[in-house]
Amino acid sequence: MSAIDADHYRAVLEARRADLLSLSDNAKDARKPVELDQQSIGRLSRQDALQQQAMAKAQEARRSAELRKIDAALLRVEEGEFGYCAECGEAIATKRLDIDPTATRCAPCASAQ
Repeated sequence: MSAIDADHYRAVLEARRADLLSLSDNAKDARKPVELDQQSIGRLSRQDALQQQAMAKAQEARRSAELRKIDAALLRVEEGEFGYCAECGEAIATKRLDIDPTATRCAPCASAQ
């Protein structure tokens, strides 16, 4: 893969990484423990708060997983292995990388699993 392509995908990956970190930081309050004080909020409001907290934690888990994939892709860029299939070693199609720059397998190898 040419240096220009690797630089392009590095920029895309780094921008997405920055977005995810910003989203994670902004959602910090939503993941805080829900207060047990029934005087400040009613039982139904507390249930809603618990549900919102659970959804925020699930979103954070998805963000963390995506950040790990992005970090691995950035490492492949640095090592000169970005854009090559981890299974067969062939180049991953640019269209596939445009859709998911963290892809580690070419379409034929990915569909074989």
